[in-house]
Amino acid sequence: MDSQTRHALKQDKFVQTTQSGVDWVGSHRTSVIRISIAVVAVLALIISGIVYYTQRSSAAENALGMALDVYTAPLAQPGAPVQKGTYTNAADRAKEANREFVAISKDYGWLGSGAKAHYFAGITYQDLGQNAPAETELKSASDSFDGNLSSLAKFSLAGLYHRTNRDAQAIDLYNALIAKPTNAVPAYTSQLALADLYASSGKLDQAKALWAKVKDADKTGSAGSIAAEKLTPKK
Repeated sequence: MDSQTRHALKQDKFVQTTQSGVDWVGSHRTSVIRISIAVVAVLALIISGIVYYTQRSSAAENALGMALDVYTAPLAQPGAPVQKGTYTNAADRAKEANREFVAISKDYGWLGSGAKAHYFAGITYQDLGQNAPAETELKSASDSFDGNLSSLAKFSLAGLYHRTNRDAQAIDLYNALIAKPTNAVPAYTSQLALADLYASSGKLDQAKALWAKVKDADKTGSAGSIAAEKLTPKK
């Protein structure tokens, strides 16, 4: 078969295929229109959802940034007039920051910044001596999909449990953090905290065992130095 014949056959096949497609569309015109409308509607919803999520995420990040600015604002020097952006004492600063963190957590709780707001709301409630709401907020933050944030919340929650005479719960959390460390809360950090808890409870043998473990595992690091100092007899 020569090339001219093959070319002619290909053209005929293309025409037949195209015609079949046109015939099918013509006979299913209503269905095609409905499907097209549905596809366009779904795409519009997806695009709207992306735009909404982006806008809300940006707003949440900005709000969290401003709340953190409040929490880290300088304190006025004793006897000096209070300047704009400063606070007379840490309690006033924590109270204002807490108000903003709580509002963010309520408005944007389903976003990453909202989860961080739960954590900082818990921290500021602790600063204000309000343990019950602090526990609630820290528990919310501990459920975050962000492993670092979750571990920070659990670590703070363990400290709260220890201060409120719930050492069994604190020990469980510290051990869980030791078993599954994160960049934000390395195993050494939880081991040292747990050792201090044991020491304050009179369980010196368990505390020393943990200090020795940290000292051996982190010979040149700061955690190892702290552990070594703890093991050094006081003169």
